[in-house]
Amino acid sequence: MNVSFFFQPQVDHSHRAVFGYELLLRKEMNGHWAVPKSFTELSLDKQAEDDLMLGTIIYLKKRLNPAALTIELTECPSLNEIQKYSLFFHQHDIKLSIDDVGTGSNTFENIRHALPFVDQIKFAMQNLRMSGQAERIPHELAFWRDIAQSYHLEFILEGVEDQGDQKMAEQQGIEWHQGYYYGKPRLVDDGRQLVNGGC
Repeated sequence: MNVSFFFQPQVDHSHRAVFGYELLLRKEMNGHWAVPKSFTELSLDKQAEDDLMLGTIIYLKKRLNPAALTIELTECPSLNEIQKYSLFFHQHDIKLSIDDVGTGSNTFENIRHALPFVDQIKFAMQNLRMSGQAERIPHELAFWRDIAQSYHLEFILEGVEDQGDQKMAEQQGIEWHQGYYYGKPRLVDDGRQLVNGGC
């Protein structure tokens, strides 16, 4: 199986500047790159218990210094797991983020136990669009923005595709954006691309 990372810029709209990049895993299928069918083939618990995986993450963080490193959780772990991961990663100055809040199993009731132990949440507008529920975006966005504020979390809005999305985010006071409007994911050919601002 041939897999590789792509990177997509994350933008601080108020400062008109890239503040980070998300690394996105892609699988080569029939001569083109596509999103893997499942990111949960290897459970989070197994990944977090794998010494080689943990060592690689810590090594990457050391190489990136002073840049920040954030680990995204696509599925929220149990209370015991999030406490353990929070303690481990934070002692190495690595942040934790919960992705896709408000969709799938990442409802507020399902993730509220984890919120005190993470640093960031991400709301993906594209998930609601793909499920035919785009009309829910403004209300859901405001709800999760308020949750982020009440728990003192960083908040990133994903799926910003045009000026209208950008304007809506601006009206709701959301400064950190990610989406096709700022750049599509690009293949990481060389690790120096990220260090040198390859976007």
